[in-house]
Amino acid sequence: MSAPRVLLYVQNLLGIGHLRRAAAVARGLTAHGLTVDFVSGGMPVPHLPLGGAELVQLPPVRALDDAFKVLVDEHDQPIDDAFRDARRDQLLGLLQERRPAAVITELFPFGRRQMRFELIPLLQAARAAVWRPAVFSSMRDILVTKPRADRNQEIVDTLNAYYDAALIHADPRLIRLERTFPMAADIRVPLTYTGYVVNADDLAVPDADPLAAGEVLVSAGGGAVGHDFMRQVADAMPHLPLADRTWRFVTGHHMRADTLDYLRALDRPNLVVETMRPDLPALMAGAALSISQAGYNTLLELLAVRARAVVVPFEGGVETEQRLRADLLADVGALEVVAEAKLGVETLTTAINRAMARPRDAVPSVDLDGAQATGELVARVVRERTAA
Repeated sequence: MSAPRVLLYVQNLLGIGHLRRAAAVARGLTAHGLTVDFVSGGMPVPHLPLGGAELVQLPPVRALDDAFKVLVDEHDQPIDDAFRDARRDQLLGLLQERRPAAVITELFPFGRRQMRFELIPLLQAARAAVWRPAVFSSMRDILVTKPRADRNQEIVDTLNAYYDAALIHADPRLIRLERTFPMAADIRVPLTYTGYVVNADDLAVPDADPLAAGEVLVSAGGGAVGHDFMRQVADAMPHLPLADRTWRFVTGHHMRADTLDYLRALDRPNLVVETMRPDLPALMAGAALSISQAGYNTLLELLAVRARAVVVPFEGGVETEQRLRADLLADVGALEVVAEAKLGVETLTTAINRAMARPRDAVPSVDLDGAQATGELVARVVRERTAA
């Protein structure tokens, strides 16, 4: 008998954090004997480790900017109804062709409202399918606060109408859904905390403390919103602690070309510029200090390898989740936070000195086994349903 199949849908619009987290979930699913169709609707990202899952690339879409109002295709043309209809039909055709035992939508319906044109039909088709797949929402720990009560009600109504459970990739000892979603009590389907999902597998804390001789690592996730951050850190670098070390700037796949040119034109012998490093978590583990933005994946990798870290949360547009998560981890002594608006030599110096003074074992214990826990849970549910 063939392994149960899971359709895992993810749509990255600006950065690549959602895609990387979903890839880790896919690896957790395949590790528990499930066949995974990894359905991606965003711009392709190279070297995405899927652990045996099959990548199904929809016609790609991205947000034009951090307001997320305008969606464009791979040629930077605004998408129209014909484009939407074609994507919807491809997604519905995939559901009928693959007949998955489970459907997982990453973030939706807590976010990605822009994709309702294809996801509501997908959920309706899954609900009506004769084989009735289990349907899960896969979401991170913190939501971008939605000020409109009707939008929050829409999330609740969608969950209650179409989903069997919401998988919350968080440690409830650190934060619970109700902290950032005011209508959590109205959700009638189970809310299951899986633990945090760490993108990289087999992370290890080095035996030797890298503080004495390690590099300084500067990273910006996918790079889509890290342009100013990278320039400001590079400008401050000669005046900061550890200025004589090697400073390795890993800019991310989506960093603007003019920022790369700016960094390289500084022509400093101890400043290394790289666009991508698939082994970025290993670099974090071996660095004397990490300075980064504060996306979900980055922070968890820093925790997993017990890196000394200074983070500068992205706070542009409507984004609030990076700052909240970073502040929560700073409160328990895991890292230092510099506000984006106050980034400069003085604030970085203070934060770096505090981070360097912290022993590695000061990083608190946080549940980082979310990918495996998700795989185990989904595998159990689909096999129980198959046996019934």
